[in-house]
Amino acid sequence: MPVSTSDKCAAFRRLHDSGCFVIPNPWDAGSAVILQSLGFKALASTSAGMAWSMAKPDNKVELAEVLAHLKTLTSVTDIPVNADFENGFADEPDRVAGNVAKAVEAGIAGLSIEDSTGNTEAPLYDFDLAVARIKAARAAIDKTGGGVLLTARSEGFIAGRPDLAETTRRLKAYAAAGADVLYAPGIREDAQITAVVQAAAGKPVNMLTTGQSVAHLAGLGIRRVSVGGSLARSAWGEFIRAAKEIGAEGTFEHFKQATPSSELNRLFGAHMKR
Repeated sequence: MPVSTSDKCAAFRRLHDSGCFVIPNPWDAGSAVILQSLGFKALASTSAGMAWSMAKPDNKVELAEVLAHLKTLTSVTDIPVNADFENGFADEPDRVAGNVAKAVEAGIAGLSIEDSTGNTEAPLYDFDLAVARIKAARAAIDKTGGGVLLTARSEGFIAGRPDLAETTRRLKAYAAAGADVLYAPGIREDAQITAVVQAAAGKPVNMLTTGQSVAHLAGLGIRRVSVGGSLARSAWGEFIRAAKEIGAEGTFEHFKQATPSSELNRLFGAHMKR
């Protein structure tokens, strides 16, 4: 029997209570089902992976497309799904709140909001506006009464503003504004990670791994590890290498690494019977 959204939210919160867990990022229904079958306890959508599957670059999908995608992921899985909700698909706090409410209706257990604008001239929202956007997202979630976990992302290190002091200042403010989890994608060095964990003051921190092991990140105080679009990039990489071999050499050696049809049929057949 499918698991209720409230049960997924409760399970997601428990995962953040202690230890360190990996939250991999599927990009479609099939990849989500496979990741669940491999024993992962939660999943996170990837804006990049979803966009690429639609022949679009990252950050070029529409709100309606994302909402439909989230409904697909939550309907085919029995484990919590965290939504990569980009910048909330709006600038103004009130509009962010409205969009967050729509995302909650998709059955998610968590949701992240970024402070990046998409504008290369001013890549981050002004501090006060960024905090107001997190407050608005928090209020929208609380109004639903569903227990969805809010992750606040400080994007400076991937938006051309790699200022650790500003990043930690923002994360502290986001925590005070109601964020449950804090996230600074793009940090790499142990000292940077430690500074973010200390700024979180006990709140869980998500880390986008750049190759560090789970054990290493756990030792630095990270509670949740995500991979962003890396699984999707790995799949596309092998697809492109195989296709290039066929076109250039007329050979099919890459097919030797392919997953057997029988295994995929077994996995998806088992899923249909759930």
